[in-house]
Amino acid sequence: MGILNGDGRRARRESEPGTGPSLAEPLPVLPLTDAVIFPETLATIHLSDSSEMLADVLEPGRHVALLALREGKRLVRSNEDVYQIGALARIHAAMRQPDGVFHVAVQGLSRIRLIEIVTWDPFVLARVERAPEIEEGGLEAEGLARAVNDLFAHLVAMDTDLPDELVGASHMFRRPLQLANFIASVSSLPKTRRQELLEIDSTVAKLHRLIDILQHELAVRELSHKIRDQTKVQIERAQREHILRQHMESIQKELGEGEPDENEARELRERIEMLELPDDVRKEVERELARLSRTPSASPEHGMVRTYLDWIVKLPWGKWTGKAIELDLAREILDQDHYNLDTVKTRIVEHLAVKRLRQERYGGIETNSPGTEPILCFVGPPGVGKTSLGQSIARALRREFARVSLGGTHDEAEIRGHRKTYIASMPGRIIQAISRAGAADPVFMLDEIDKLGSGYQGDPAAALLEVLDPAQNNTFVDHYLGVPFDLSRVMFICTANTIDPIPRALLDRMEVLELAGYTDAEKVFIAERFLIPRQLSANGLRKDEATLDPDLIRRVVREYTREAGVRNLERQIGAVMRKVALRIGHGEKGPIHVGEEHLEEYLGPQRFYSEIAERLDRPGVATGLAWTSSGGGDILFVEATMMPSDEERLVLTGMLGDVMRESAQAALSYLRTSASRFGIPDHVLAHKVVHIHVPVGAVPKDGPSAGVTILTALASMALGKPVRHDVGMTGEITLRGKVLPIGGVKEKILAAHRAGLRTIALPRRNERALDDVADEVRRACEIVLIDSAEDILHLALGVTAERSTTIVEVPELSPQSMH
Repeated sequence: MGILNGDGRRARRESEPGTGPSLAEPLPVLPLTDAVIFPETLATIHLSDSSEMLADVLEPGRHVALLALREGKRLVRSNEDVYQIGALARIHAAMRQPDGVFHVAVQGLSRIRLIEIVTWDPFVLARVERAPEIEEGGLEAEGLARAVNDLFAHLVAMDTDLPDELVGASHMFRRPLQLANFIASVSSLPKTRRQELLEIDSTVAKLHRLIDILQHELAVRELSHKIRDQTKVQIERAQREHILRQHMESIQKELGEGEPDENEARELRERIEMLELPDDVRKEVERELARLSRTPSASPEHGMVRTYLDWIVKLPWGKWTGKAIELDLAREILDQDHYNLDTVKTRIVEHLAVKRLRQERYGGIETNSPGTEPILCFVGPPGVGKTSLGQSIARALRREFARVSLGGTHDEAEIRGHRKTYIASMPGRIIQAISRAGAADPVFMLDEIDKLGSGYQGDPAAALLEVLDPAQNNTFVDHYLGVPFDLSRVMFICTANTIDPIPRALLDRMEVLELAGYTDAEKVFIAERFLIPRQLSANGLRKDEATLDPDLIRRVVREYTREAGVRNLERQIGAVMRKVALRIGHGEKGPIHVGEEHLEEYLGPQRFYSEIAERLDRPGVATGLAWTSSGGGDILFVEATMMPSDEERLVLTGMLGDVMRESAQAALSYLRTSASRFGIPDHVLAHKVVHIHVPVGAVPKDGPSAGVTILTALASMALGKPVRHDVGMTGEITLRGKVLPIGGVKEKILAAHRAGLRTIALPRRNERALDDVADEVRRACEIVLIDSAEDILHLALGVTAERSTTIVEVPELSPQSMH
């Protein structure tokens, strides 16, 4: 295709409405199979119709209608066989080839629209009308034309079928419409894209669409070039490796070293024969060894089989590390590594005693009876020593230790592995950890089991059901291995911050041991015995180079950390040790004693203050005790206020859950019905909007245990009396004013003790839970057991309720009325 002339003046005159040939009479139609002709362009078309009548039509100087055939159409029999928009053209020359095909040179003049097909015998005649294009100028059209020119130049540079001269020709046009038609006609675009451009009326819209099409064509060509280059590199690399491999084999033959594949298979076979494999496993391994021998080393399957056999060889088949058990030594190791935790230590020693009896009475290191190993689950807040306790148990048992963190695991294949037929597949994390441990009976810790997720890949908690079932895990089958591996002698230990997210079926397989937080005195003792020596070593200090005053440690516990465990405490001690190391690094001689007076110099200003006295200096605020999602305890403040209103409403804020909202509604309902008994006039709560807020609004809160705290805050607001600032409380309230038991008692009491509360109100039915509370805390805090709302309001506000004298008579029901 080409252009009429450089400036397009003659073409513009012929395409203007009212100029050019008359269209009153039907015009011959030349149906185009693979081409689309644009106005103001020159092109050569090929017609396969060899009829003599067509030769008469193709006279030079004659005007014809050029319409593109729709997809799948070869003949024109109706309007639907061709596109409705085409081009009016003048024939310049026509030449008939020996095979009967006509080569026709045509010049596009203007755009036309098909009205109707008049006849198709002996050739197609049709009525058409002009369809002038909207030619626009201005800055937008000029900018779009320049962008089209740049993209077209890039396309010509990438397409070897387009001559470079086309770029120079495209810069000769001054009219954006003529430029668009030229580039659309000469670019190697699909017929449907060209027809789409021809049918667009507006010049600006046509340029926008042409830019999109050119960008798409460029992206396709760039990707094609990239793929071709990559394929070429891969082929060259494969050829090079093949040649080198042939040379290497020739050299090995000259040296008498034999075939490398045979050596590899023989080496693997020797290693496998040394393993104590079960019969069914050995049968599968022999089959894979035979498969490896038959597979060429260049085949991808060879690598898959070799990797599978490597995993088989690395696993500790029949390798046990259990030794004679010494109960006194085990208890001594547990006491060395951890302070307190007597319940957990006693349970571990009980387990060791049972194992020792089995060894002595039934012989051998272990029995094969199912369920010989317990599944322990340590539940407690962060930093109380759950993970390190597992390491101590392994040391006490003199076994290897393996650990897998399950936090964020959401794919079942991470537990059971992938099928070995997949590319880059490998065993699950259970088998991988057993392989690293090098023993078939390690102490195996499944850390953060409450953080398991689930997704479309499956539920990993369901996969753990078999792993943690002593009656089933002696034949655990990893998907990658495809053969059973005995996990029955593995001592599994799980850790979690809370048991609520753990599925019930999984929790049923575990023995839960709760680890509560530490008191201040326990933290000081742990710091002196464990944390300070560890941080001295971690910071390169000797024991005699730094000492910390016990009062300093106590202040760090109270003023710089607020946690149930000791993780942040160790972090602060590490910060002090780094300052000491800096002083020694500058040449100062030790020992350096860090006293209480140096605290702010080493750790900065105090970070935690007691807000209780400041918050409770006005009515409507009460201090509650909460159990957090991390497994620890904390205090929370409940604030209440009220405003006059035409309607009585309850407003709750602070990101409260449904259960806590219902507790607030129950507390308000009880107070309204019993207001007179507590000396609250009826008008105080009448026609009021009551607003209850629990600060730290970004943290979700839920549960029924804040019921008595909400009731106390409401009563304080109604009476205008502040709540005692040294009282913390917890308990569920009913509409009858009864206080029901709650959970997390020990954690809540420890949180109250850390916050400086000296009086703690608990439901009476939680009295048995006080046995787990440390003596130090029970001596420091007065624990008051309450049964009803009267008890808590008397304790916190000094209010004594009047006895109810209202008697409601209930009529007796006769047997007939009951039916």
